[in-house]
Amino acid sequence: MKKSYSAIRISLSVVWVVLVAISLTGCLSLPNLGNLRDLLTQTKPTQAATPTPRGEQTLEETPEVSTPASQTTSAELTTLYDLTSLYDRANPAVVNITVMMRVQVSDSELFPFESQGSEDYLQQSEGSGFVYDLEGHIITNQHVVADAEKVTVTFFDDLAVPATVVGTDPDSDLAVIKVDVDREQLVPLTLGDSDAVRVGQPVVAIGNPFGLAGTMTSGIVSAVGRVMAAGGSEISNYSIPDVIQTDAAINPGNSGGPLLNLQGEVIGVNTAIESSVSSSAGVGFCVPSNIVKKVVPSLIEKGYYEHTRIGISGWSITADWVEVVGLEKGQRGVLVVEVTADSPAEEAGLRGCGSTVEIDGESYPSGGDIILSIDGETTNKFDELISYLARHTEVGQSVTLEILRNGRVMEVELTLDARPETSS
Repeated sequence: MKKSYSAIRISLSVVWVVLVAISLTGCLSLPNLGNLRDLLTQTKPTQAATPTPRGEQTLEETPEVSTPASQTTSAELTTLYDLTSLYDRANPAVVNITVMMRVQVSDSELFPFESQGSEDYLQQSEGSGFVYDLEGHIITNQHVVADAEKVTVTFFDDLAVPATVVGTDPDSDLAVIKVDVDREQLVPLTLGDSDAVRVGQPVVAIGNPFGLAGTMTSGIVSAVGRVMAAGGSEISNYSIPDVIQTDAAINPGNSGGPLLNLQGEVIGVNTAIESSVSSSAGVGFCVPSNIVKKVVPSLIEKGYYEHTRIGISGWSITADWVEVVGLEKGQRGVLVVEVTADSPAEEAGLRGCGSTVEIDGESYPSGGDIILSIDGETTNKFDELISYLARHTEVGQSVTLEILRNGRVMEVELTLDARPETSS
């Protein structure tokens, strides 16, 4: 009888694990093992690319075609490219990442009629990544390897090797892991310029959706300049700016894989999706490559990255708010709602809101400084302030804010410090 009861416990454990399987982002948890944290020019080759030895392989631009882009539809534009050749060149750089992590589950969650404490369970989850250099560094998402006890990397030719976590950054959801393999196995991808990305340009994603290694999907850039909560959390205090949106299918397991332009350059790291059904609804989000360029070298060198901060919470002022508080029509900027204690903002004397106004029955903060620009760059929206800090500043750098205070424009200089460490 005791053996039968144990068998029932094991079966119910498996059922529980199945029920917690898939989330809203591009990180896949295998149904039979559990769930890791949730969280994504026109050229035409004249002939197939000539293969080069692995480790020396490059992704070169192909010759231009004569058909003007303005005379070509989006669907027709995609056919101008040899996607097969692109896949053959890029896929060897894309890897499958398998993670084992330990979680504690209470007996009451597995067995509703019992309460005997809790037990540890190993959960397996999968994501994607891509080779960064010939030293064996691989880029992926932080949420793919968070709390990992064991990380295994599988290359396109089924070579599976252990990996170590070199560094993680929850605030950009980026991580670097490292493998020890022959250099001939490594085919680094080139990081492109995400600032040059335009809505409508064709892109492809390669990764491991639903555990299906080496899967390529194609689409277009459907929006740029999105802002995504750091770590994929809606309650995060920080955001990732300049996020690329794509309708190329991004699904659980794609997290950490590359979003490529048609020259084979990485323009983003597939990180999250917006979906009500836990799979692609045609809205995927990618951390831009220019943020990757800033964060990854620091992760390799120090294991972490220091993001700059001013030390405020705020929001973009609206036309209704401007009218109610009596500012000039059309006024734009970032309202300083609250100043963080012991921050550069407090030291510089920035002022937060001390009163409220009512708009359509709702109370809104007022009375704080309004940031108009930073180092001469206009900040009409809070997102633009975040983007400038992420792209153009370093810890210890001094910046000049132009602010509107009590109807008077003035300048405030402050020295940026590092954000407090974010728990992974």
